[in-house]
Amino acid sequence: MICNNEKVIETANPSPKPEAQSPKPDSQSPKPVSLIATDIDGTLLNPEFKISEPDLAALRRAHSAGIEIVLVTGRRHTFALPIAQQLGFDLWLISSNGAVTRSLRGETFHRNLMPRQTCLDLCQAMQDFRGNTVLTFDKETKGAIVLEHLDDLSASIRRWLEKNMAYIEFVIPLENALTTDPVQAMFCGSTARMAEALRALDSAGLGNRITVLRTEYPVRDLSMIDVLNAGCSKGHALARWAAHRGYPREQVMAIGDNHNDVEMLEFAGHPVIMGNACDELRSRGWSVTLGNDRCGVAAALAELVN
Repeated sequence: MICNNEKVIETANPSPKPEAQSPKPDSQSPKPVSLIATDIDGTLLNPEFKISEPDLAALRRAHSAGIEIVLVTGRRHTFALPIAQQLGFDLWLISSNGAVTRSLRGETFHRNLMPRQTCLDLCQAMQDFRGNTVLTFDKETKGAIVLEHLDDLSASIRRWLEKNMAYIEFVIPLENALTTDPVQAMFCGSTARMAEALRALDSAGLGNRITVLRTEYPVRDLSMIDVLNAGCSKGHALARWAAHRGYPREQVMAIGDNHNDVEMLEFAGHPVIMGNACDELRSRGWSVTLGNDRCGVAAALAELVN
């Protein structure tokens, strides 16, 4: 693995440099970054699923400089905790793609759960994908993750299943687990299979009752489709947290690598996409940092903290 301190980020599709001109007045100077929101998988974690030392050091320097750090992830809160705890300072987690915002100590700021009836209707509409369906609930006991069986889930998520086995409960049919509002439903499988699932969701008739978010890892032939309550995303949750903390979007930096990060990157005044992201995302005009195999988070923060 190559980790270095190459000077920050390269801008995708850079425009020609403007001709020399007088410095702008202070009133037009860029506002400082007060809040850094970083994704976990594919961003903060390297290909070995670890935080590289330069990335860890950069986040600690930013925290020491008075910049707030928040982790924004598709993981459940409990599954994200061990990563957050490695940073060594107090922070808040936006988990389950924006459905839950909670501190390391367990204080809840906001939850946006999917109504039980919406999830029942979703399960009915997605009958052909029951073997790919996973429901999650906001609890830290067995039953936090519910599925019918493992037969149709790809080998690509076996590592995730093994790490979460203590929380998994098998319920047939899935609907019997819906005694309370879930956090979300998730469909997992190969890229081709999940393309079929996306088409089925488009014709499910659930309209504006749900938010559909996609995460893809082509090298692993793994795709995950998260279905959440309407208006729930990393971007909505980050905007809510920034407003609560009093940070305008111009003072927010967001770093991500996948399709489920798009709303968060669109909200942030300083959006940064990882070098390991797909061409589609890297061509959207956001600043492009190094890949997660080359300490891209540290490179993105190089101009903020030395």
